[in-house]
Amino acid sequence: MNGWKIVLASASPRRKDLLKQIGIDPVVTASHVKEQIISDIPAEVVMELASQKAADIARTEGDKTIVIGSDTVVSIHGKILGKPESHEEAAGMIREISGHSHQVYTGVCLIWKNRGMEQRIVFYEETEVEVCPMTETEIREYANSEEPMDKAGSYAVQGFFARYIKGLRGSYANVMGLPVSRVYMEIKKIVNGEHANDKIDRI
Repeated sequence: MNGWKIVLASASPRRKDLLKQIGIDPVVTASHVKEQIISDIPAEVVMELASQKAADIARTEGDKTIVIGSDTVVSIHGKILGKPESHEEAAGMIREISGHSHQVYTGVCLIWKNRGMEQRIVFYEETEVEVCPMTETEIREYANSEEPMDKAGSYAVQGFFARYIKGLRGSYANVMGLPVSRVYMEIKKIVNGEHANDKIDRI
């Protein structure tokens, strides 16, 4: 993008596809940093984890590089739902969101290097999702499939679970794992030098 290298610090095929959809074909370098959660507030959690991922990859990148770190969680009644570790855990999460509205938070950290300087911005987007009431049979059927196993909140809005989505308020892409409109606008500002007065670290 105008001579800049864009790096996605995530192995998520959904995030890569979302970026390609808006004309950005990133280099994928997945972060394997050990995540450290220091808060139980969803917005703070996703921004912190996104920052950890971006920083992990950015330290080995050179000039004219923008690294995108991202993290997504689901929250209902103040409780954070991450990715399930078993089909049984997936079923439990789906029972919690069945017939209710919940919030999806995605945190994004953009770190860029240029002329020996490193800068960053961190933000999050929130989308409210309403799920139709589901029968126990429907919950079990979905939870026992492979679709929920690597998804925050145990569902994929773009997959089979779409049949149970009553509506949403906010960014659909955010629920998939990356608020691409906001990401694009921020990258455009970086490329155009509009973030020149943001926090600078010499490298």
